[in-house]
Amino acid sequence: MKTEKFNYDLPEHLIAQYPLENRVDSKLLACIAGIEHKNFKDVLSYMDQGDLLVVNKTSVIPARLFGEKSTGGKVEIFLERFLSDHQTLVQIKSSRTPKENAQLVFYFDGKKFFATIEGRQDNFFILDWEQDPQNIFQLYGEIPLPPYMHRSAEKIDEERYETVYADFKKRESVAAPTAGMHFDDQLLDEIKNKGIDIGYVNLQVGAGTFQPVKTELITEHQIHKELIEVDVTLIEQVNQTKARGGKIIAVGTTSVRALETACQKDYLPFKGETQLFIYPGYEFKVVDLMITNFHLPKSSLLMLVAAFIGYEKMIDLYQLAIEKEYRFLSYGDAMILKKHEI
Repeated sequence: MKTEKFNYDLPEHLIAQYPLENRVDSKLLACIAGIEHKNFKDVLSYMDQGDLLVVNKTSVIPARLFGEKSTGGKVEIFLERFLSDHQTLVQIKSSRTPKENAQLVFYFDGKKFFATIEGRQDNFFILDWEQDPQNIFQLYGEIPLPPYMHRSAEKIDEERYETVYADFKKRESVAAPTAGMHFDDQLLDEIKNKGIDIGYVNLQVGAGTFQPVKTELITEHQIHKELIEVDVTLIEQVNQTKARGGKIIAVGTTSVRALETACQKDYLPFKGETQLFIYPGYEFKVVDLMITNFHLPKSSLLMLVAAFIGYEKMIDLYQLAIEKEYRFLSYGDAMILKKHEI
């Protein structure tokens, strides 16, 4: 299948630049029995007692830092992940590509922090820091808004570019699991009161989530690696839900990838890297319904949606969403989708 088949014209004015005042006020495009236009707070009507709602509890680290080369040129670094207590994997923006062994310097609170470029790993740079980089990012980093938000991070993003159930001990992602940002505490309480179980995965979202597929054929694309954890508690919840005939409802593509990675052969706990690329033709092993935002053209996330509901239906829904002026991407509106039968 050609990558170009996943291209579409996304009007600039439909890319949400700010969140709505209330999380649950986003629109919801439902494709279950038929197509319905709802508000996100209505998502509960598609869940039944005995279902399992699976969310990604990762938290967003302030992943963007601004500094300069030892020669004086400005640099912007965007964290991909921590490799150790002194090394990070990052993207670097600068007027000229920095060379190996070049030193970068960052000025915060009247202090200097140094990092040396140790080498490359694909499109990323390995930085070796003189001090613990986790502390530097936590204290001085900026919320890593996606590149399609044409603004700097503001105070509102510290709260809203995050889910209400984020585990701050899991502050490891450089992008939010955005489908989960539509839930507020009241809606979660209503879900529990209806007899719906909630389970948690942890997938560390990397910057690769924003990268379009650039190969001519989607099968030639090497998808980014992400660290996941699906623990024994969640596997027990999945087994119990399936046994009683309940639905597994995954919140976001991150929850889908984590669950499907762990359940490739059997329902087993999993901790490690996933490089699972889900595109049309994939047979889903565990997920029944998916809640997701609207994704970028030519993205691996759009291909996952096409695999879940069928390519033609995905195209029709996106055309409808554009006609109805749904808000797209991270701070945009949502869909709830039912898995199609292959």
